[in-house]
Amino acid sequence: MGLDEDSLEYHRTDPPGKLEISTTKPTNTQRDLSLAYSPGVAAPCMDIHEDETDAYSYTAKGNLVGVVSNGSAVLGLGDIGAQASKPVMEGKGVLFKRFADIDVFDVELDETDPEKFIEAVKMMEPTFGGINLEDIKAPECFVIEERLREGMDIPVFHDDQHGTAIISGAALLNAVDIAGKDIDDVEIVFSGAGASALATARFYVSLGASEENITMCDSSGIITEARARDGDLNEYKREFARDVPEGSLADAMEGADVFVGLSIGGIVSQEMIRSMASDPIVFAMANPDPEIGYEDAKKARNDNVIMATGRSDYPNQVNNVLGFPFIFRGALDVRAREINEEMTVAAAKALATLARQDVPDAVVKAYGDEPLQFGPEYIIPKPVDPRVLFEVAPAIANAAIESGAARTEIDVEEYKEELEARLGRSREMMRVVLNKAKSDPKRVALAEGDDEKMIRAAYQLQEQGIAAPILIGDAEEIEAIAAGLGLEFDPVVADPHAGDYEEYAEKLYELRQRKGITRSEAHELIRRDTNYFGSVMVEQGDADALLTGLTHHYPSALRPPLQVLGTEPETEYVAGVYLLTFKNREIFVADATVNQDPDEEVLAEVTKQTAKLARRFNVEPRAALLSYSNFGSVDNEGTRKPRKAAEALQSDPEVDFPVDGEMQADTAVVEDILTDTYDFAELEEPANVLVFPNLEAGNIAYKLLQRLGGAEAIGPMLVGMDEPVHVLQRGDEVKDIVNLAGLAVVDAQQE
Repeated sequence: MGLDEDSLEYHRTDPPGKLEISTTKPTNTQRDLSLAYSPGVAAPCMDIHEDETDAYSYTAKGNLVGVVSNGSAVLGLGDIGAQASKPVMEGKGVLFKRFADIDVFDVELDETDPEKFIEAVKMMEPTFGGINLEDIKAPECFVIEERLREGMDIPVFHDDQHGTAIISGAALLNAVDIAGKDIDDVEIVFSGAGASALATARFYVSLGASEENITMCDSSGIITEARARDGDLNEYKREFARDVPEGSLADAMEGADVFVGLSIGGIVSQEMIRSMASDPIVFAMANPDPEIGYEDAKKARNDNVIMATGRSDYPNQVNNVLGFPFIFRGALDVRAREINEEMTVAAAKALATLARQDVPDAVVKAYGDEPLQFGPEYIIPKPVDPRVLFEVAPAIANAAIESGAARTEIDVEEYKEELEARLGRSREMMRVVLNKAKSDPKRVALAEGDDEKMIRAAYQLQEQGIAAPILIGDAEEIEAIAAGLGLEFDPVVADPHAGDYEEYAEKLYELRQRKGITRSEAHELIRRDTNYFGSVMVEQGDADALLTGLTHHYPSALRPPLQVLGTEPETEYVAGVYLLTFKNREIFVADATVNQDPDEEVLAEVTKQTAKLARRFNVEPRAALLSYSNFGSVDNEGTRKPRKAAEALQSDPEVDFPVDGEMQADTAVVEDILTDTYDFAELEEPANVLVFPNLEAGNIAYKLLQRLGGAEAIGPMLVGMDEPVHVLQRGDEVKDIVNLAGLAVVDAQQE
């Protein structure tokens, strides 16, 4: 089945199309319905009647964008009309929702008269928080956007004009820097003089390019003042007419520093690339075929060609999805009246800055595990990079506030945390912990410190002020890897082979001499096993916490910390806990990694330790000890263990949280079952700490909830150790290391 057939099947599968409407409030009872509609709806209606800005408080207006088109210039398809453009506009809505959690109504207007089109859109202002104009042909699109921006008090943005301008503008800022050139000096040649090219040229001037250094070419050649005098140009092209001799695109490109292609494929030759200035910047953005192919442009010269296209199969894709979702997100969240030049410049600069930062593992994996590092092959972020939301939307919001376009002001740092919550509750939960860590950073030893992921995590921990990382490993190798990754930081390194760690070996011997370790073996373990080295480092007070396990099996990574540091006083057992987050709730699952067949004493201890962990996340624990029976409905050895553990906890004066059991999983988490059927239970609300009867059950449950229930998982988090230690899973990503390091810091703060 070819691409066309796949696409047709994709779109017609029930339900047809790509968007639907869903409710955001309860509609289960008669009271719910009376609040949603008549008579309850009268109250918000009258408030809005008194003050129209209340529409942002009582309705979805503040998160609703209208994607409006007449289908007169659909990318790659041309003038196909309003109805045929609907799949494209629905697709735009999908991107808004996927990348920025913005709701969309797509509106296809069967109208080509600009005046009537303008009036139709203006009449929809009460419905939307913003308008995204799409696929409207030039020059009508210029008039339509200009008039709507003047006549409407909500943001109006024609993405075909400005999207490419902003994204390629970010690429230009980084490209000129890499090429060692100044943006105000570079000679820029445009191939194409349509809506996108004209908007891009104007935007480059806003970024600092000189208008006198921009040469624009259309199908007739260079746009000159002579052509303007002859009446050969419309009013929009005349803006970039230059007082130069007439000529072809090839003539214009000779000696140019930058080529910007927004025209048709295949019109630029290798000879034309060779005629450009040294280290040329080539943005060949015609789709699907660029003005010159990536390989041809690269092979045309011996020096450095910095190349960008509109294609995803080559480096530096100029993709509008890096712009419009996040631009509207920031604009909507400060109730902006418009999207102005200050805001779009802020977006480009935020994207340019983000491209210079370390790239998350998830993004690297999405692009075939190819290295992504700032340089000629990576000058703009990838579209799937979740950090774009956290960088561009706040930049837009802040620029809107500073330029006077915003109706409301926000705290930018708090706003970033709100944005993280939009991408999942796990990010919101981790932000609580990371903020605590930043308030008093501690020293975290990273075993396996010469692993690339550990080094990148150390960079982020230090850069963000979460922790003071200590990398354990070969100092020269760590320094070389950091340099190769382009990470400009000076980490603390503990090299077991280079430093004087005689006291570490003696300490290990002292601790384990009656457990079969000789003095020479202790010295050997300190030199070659970073798990033992890191454990003794924490024991000696030279580090406050330890992270290990990235390249080891979980049991082998856990063994050295247990042998050296041991468990908390009056605690004999440790446990592995996962935090599972859902849209509106979170659950701590224990034990999922350590205790295979715990008795009631172990279950009780695991429950107390997991409750302490929940409070690290500012969650008040409500614990349920699980089984396949409810409160004695089945009585055997297996069900007695959680029952006795619950009884012991209920009689423990140090336990200051509600706990009950044994109970089935649905009893623990479904309020109606818990409060209606078992109204005698100690839990008045569903449990958020679930303690499983054995390792097998806990491990199976968390994986099913994660894979089939849509939960996001944080962990495993080790509880019960005498000093803060967390054991990573093999293959964890950098963000997992950073998260667990942040938790280790909070553990150390509590210590």
